[in-house]
Amino acid sequence: MPRENKSKYAILGILSFGPHSGYDIKKKIETSTGNFWSESYGQIYPILKRFVAEGLATQSIKPQVGKPDRHIYMLTDKGLEELQHWLTEPVEPHVDRIEILLKLFFGQQMTVAENIRHVEQFQKLQQQLLQKYQAIAQEVKANEAENPNAPYWLITNSYKLHITQALIAWCEETLAKLNQMAEKISGK
Repeated sequence: MPRENKSKYAILGILSFGPHSGYDIKKKIETSTGNFWSESYGQIYPILKRFVAEGLATQSIKPQVGKPDRHIYMLTDKGLEELQHWLTEPVEPHVDRIEILLKLFFGQQMTVAENIRHVEQFQKLQQQLLQKYQAIAQEVKANEAENPNAPYWLITNSYKLHITQALIAWCEETLAKLNQMAEKISGK
């Protein structure tokens, strides 16, 4: 059975916050769910067109001076019901595509030093992401404390914090093993 495209629900969710144009939806996704879910304009606009055809959203046109008209989409009751129905369904298992693991799986084809370099770069990225997620948590707590969505935003950010911390620990463990391998090869 083919997997259902969940992009539809990300867009329904953003529309549940209020009316948005396709551009607004893309920007809102980048600044809200972008750390764990992204959408492209190529996904957003066809989905919005389908929402209107299926009665999940309405479209209004807002004329602009010197610019193209803005197409604003608003969730209908049917669209909200669709979102709420999906929110009650169990989460499908997902297989991530993790390039560092793919490279290490075939690591025998490279030098141990090259594998160490890859893991060190990955570790540095994870440390940068950890700082980013810590800053997001501080920002939400400081500026969105009264927003009823804030506890949910902090929960999703906490997931990323935990994953990033675990990946940093994995990097340390992996680097220790790779360094042992390098020592063994060099005869130390």
